[in-house]
Amino acid sequence: MATIDLSEKTFHETLTGNDIVLVDFWAAWCGPCRMFAPTFSKASETHADVVFAKVDTEAEPGLSAAARITSIPTLMAFRGGIHVFSQPGAMNATGLEQLITGIKELDMDQVRATVAANPAS
Repeated sequence: MATIDLSEKTFHETLTGNDIVLVDFWAAWCGPCRMFAPTFSKASETHADVVFAKVDTEAEPGLSAAARITSIPTLMAFRGGIHVFSQPGAMNATGLEQLITGIKELDMDQVRATVAANPAS
């Protein structure tokens, strides 16, 4: 599956309409973003069960601000519409594969219970 571009209009629907969504916040002028892009794209071809999405921080400043992006690239992961991971900085292929495996193995009943117990988090 190829990566998709997200906007303020499509962000929420994409997160809630898919089980696992990885979001790469990036910008064209960002060297580390350009270095990470092929790794992210290649992983999208391997994991058809995961939505790989990109947010251009220059084109979507409101969305970037709402996500509290202060450094790019930043990779966020959502499972069942719940934010489960966020990390600034480019990731290598091995790290990305480990992250995807970890997200797939999450006990979502436990995650939902934790979120319910800590609604401010």
